[in-house]
Amino acid sequence: MTDAASTLSKVDLLNLTRSELEAFVLEDLRQPRFRADQLWHWLWQRGVRDFAAMTNLSKDLKARLAQRAEIFWPGVDVVRTSRDGTIKLLLRLRDGERIETVLIPMGQHYTQCLSTQVGCAMACTFCSTGELGLTRNMTMGEILGQVVVGRAHLAASGLPTVRNLVFMGMGEPLMNLAELLRSLETLGSAEGISIASRRATVSSVGIPQALKILGDSGLAVPAISLHAPTQELREKLMPKAAHVPLDELLGCLDRYPLKSRERVTYEYILLGGVNDSIVHAKQLVKLLGQRRCKVNLIGYNPPPPSVCPDPPYRAPEQADVLAFEEYLRSKRITTFIRRSMGQDIAAACGQLKLLAG
Repeated sequence: MTDAASTLSKVDLLNLTRSELEAFVLEDLRQPRFRADQLWHWLWQRGVRDFAAMTNLSKDLKARLAQRAEIFWPGVDVVRTSRDGTIKLLLRLRDGERIETVLIPMGQHYTQCLSTQVGCAMACTFCSTGELGLTRNMTMGEILGQVVVGRAHLAASGLPTVRNLVFMGMGEPLMNLAELLRSLETLGSAEGISIASRRATVSSVGIPQALKILGDSGLAVPAISLHAPTQELREKLMPKAAHVPLDELLGCLDRYPLKSRERVTYEYILLGGVNDSIVHAKQLVKLLGQRRCKVNLIGYNPPPPSVCPDPPYRAPEQADVLAFEEYLRSKRITTFIRRSMGQDIAAACGQLKLLAG
């Protein structure tokens, strides 16, 4: 067998859920169940990628693991750091495809923005990622590989670790639902990455059938990319997402199972002169006013001039952003303005387009 064929036949342990790893240990390796506990701890809590460094495993088991398994981490091609401390990593996957992940400083910890697809099929008119089109879905190992690589980078730099995760990078998470659910299940493991569901946010344009499955799983609360207060305007800004009528989408979210203090988040990108007037704010209040929700307002981040000298939209005026926020709050809608981070390295919301290199 060639080296390439041998590598392909090996099991990537980062792509196994807890139950799958246990089955591999019991059935393939013929080892007792506690060995799966040990491996899980080394993989996800300690971030170890070399079997030889797993000190509580026997020499024989390490040798068998080296023959039958591997721990594949995405390669780091480029690292860029923003003036505000945001870090963008351009990562290379096994097949050579590349994706981006972003580490955002939040006081004493970092929030990591994760990609779930190589590219994106949604083609929202204000998002640079949508211009790439969709290449393929990512596996659980690739999705969570971003976390182990991100944590390792922060540790090597003497920086605080990741505490929160947002599935808001490249791709539409609910179009990769099976791998998303496997990732969320793995995240919650106490002996693994150990990030609770309340610290993991899934951003989606809204796919009702997938939202129903996500809600039934109890693994995450969604943040819905709304971006328009009417069906007509949403069709112009998000033509593919708007195939689901707003009333159908909102009805699905009204039925989403929430815990006592949870609310659905609606994300709203403010595009200068397009959807940022008080008229639009009034329409948004009419749409959301009686719903159990909160609104995140996000100023549009134009792509870098070197990439797009004539962007399709302009950033909103600060006065318009504040007026929009004030009006929503005056109508008792919990509203936040999301601070744009990493704009100078094209790492802000809507800017991910493999520009790190």
